[in-house]
Amino acid sequence: MGKHRGWRWVVPCAAVLALAMVAWLPAQGSASSHMKGEKAAKINKDDCFGCHEEVQELHKDSKHAKLGCETCHSGTDKHLEDSANKPVTSLELATCGGCHKDQYDSYYRMNYDAQGRKEKGVPTGRSPMQDKLLAPHGFTKEHNEPRPHPFMVVDQFTVDRFARGRYQFKDIFGYTRPGKAWDVLVDNGPDKLYPPDVSAAAGNPVCLQCKTSDLVLKWKYMGDKDPAAKWDRTSDVNALIKDVQNPVGCIECHDPHATKPRIIRDALIDAVERDGARPYDADKGKGLVKVVAFRDNFRKIGLLAPTANGKVNSTLMCGQCHVEYNCNGGFEPVSGDKVTMADRRANHFPMKNALDLLAHYDNLKFRDFKHAVTGASLVKLQHPEMETYWGSVHDKAGVTCADCHMPKEKNKAGKTFTGHQVVRPKDHVKQSCLGCHPKSSVEEKLYQIQTVQNYTKGRMREAEAAIGKLIDTYAKAKEKGVAEETLAKARKQHEISHVLWEWWTAENSDGWHNPQLAKDSLFASIVEANKGTQLLNEAMTPPAPAPAPAK
Repeated sequence: MGKHRGWRWVVPCAAVLALAMVAWLPAQGSASSHMKGEKAAKINKDDCFGCHEEVQELHKDSKHAKLGCETCHSGTDKHLEDSANKPVTSLELATCGGCHKDQYDSYYRMNYDAQGRKEKGVPTGRSPMQDKLLAPHGFTKEHNEPRPHPFMVVDQFTVDRFARGRYQFKDIFGYTRPGKAWDVLVDNGPDKLYPPDVSAAAGNPVCLQCKTSDLVLKWKYMGDKDPAAKWDRTSDVNALIKDVQNPVGCIECHDPHATKPRIIRDALIDAVERDGARPYDADKGKGLVKVVAFRDNFRKIGLLAPTANGKVNSTLMCGQCHVEYNCNGGFEPVSGDKVTMADRRANHFPMKNALDLLAHYDNLKFRDFKHAVTGASLVKLQHPEMETYWGSVHDKAGVTCADCHMPKEKNKAGKTFTGHQVVRPKDHVKQSCLGCHPKSSVEEKLYQIQTVQNYTKGRMREAEAAIGKLIDTYAKAKEKGVAEETLAKARKQHEISHVLWEWWTAENSDGWHNPQLAKDSLFASIVEANKGTQLLNEAMTPPAPAPAPAK
């Protein structure tokens, strides 16, 4: 990749990451003292382990066992003198990039095939009828195809639905050189916002837990309020984001003390403890995750164990973000009571697939919004890649996300390492597919991928058309005074068909992650929408005149 010509990259990496596991809550700074050119005081680790027994256990026999605490923490000497002096955990990229340069370079490698601000809800997009089907949800203001991980923070802040256009790139170079968020973005202030009919202020603290690693030391488990937590689910997001500089980094998946794979996303750990690591398996993924708690559950992490074939299930690591989740307030569909950000339901992972999701939200008593025309109580889907993948052909064969999206690479010295660019396999078929399919050609595998995706996109369009027809028919039926009992039945059909359709415009593989599930749920969406339309049409059809009496 070469030099970054002044780009100020900052990503927490494996050597930085004493973050979510410390038993105290240290101050978090942009750089440790030694990263600023100052020499960090060398300390005796045993002095730290006297209070941090959990960290000592993780650190023991790990690849980082020889590293001193001052490698990632500055101010430790003053902290040992007086515990009120909190040490600073470095989040500077150089802290880990110095030892993990290949991974660092590949993480930030620019992918020009992943276009920026590519809308889903336009005629040529993934979901041409999205605005009609999701009205009046904020996602209708701007809903884009994803870009690589280094952009996840800056793209989140600048999207028109986050803060009504308040945050913008300083110049066009920010589109390709994200750097630290506040080096490339500008805050135009609360007085220069886009009109509400073309923007939304839907950003909140929970949604940022999948965009950045900067908050883990200032956020209690599940985002609950706590005097020791600077931020919680109810915090002012416009104040909170000033503490965010970096996208999700290595601490999400790599434990800095144990140097083992892990998960730290609180709602995923909560779901694993509730339903197991793999809810659809007979044993629920028993033994795949060992949960470790710190400071009376102020933080939790989940260490991952190898599967039967000796591999680590990287799907869980990716599932910290690539999953359907609820990260906002809403309402209870039966009572109509409001669900606020203070409620834990505002930070929730269902861990269900497309066919089972609506029943889960029924039991949870939660919906996101009501449709503008039908008033149906609808769920807003996120990006359910992990649950989609469960039970697929590749999943049953033991293939995980990293096998396809993080193929092995060789550096200039010929050393093999795991690429961290997180590629799209169809753009890297040789590296992603042919290792397991050596008898195939690049052209053949790409053709197979495109065939599945073409078919799924076709069914998605048909489902959209069927739901759109249901919405239009509902409007006519209401205008003609059709009975509320029939309208209510049609609204229920809208609820059902909506989830089965939107799952696939939110999921980012166009059916490739699980072709059979895509086919089953999209066909079901069309059928359920058509049932609703038929109900309404029958209610609007005048009864046939009675036959004339026989002469």
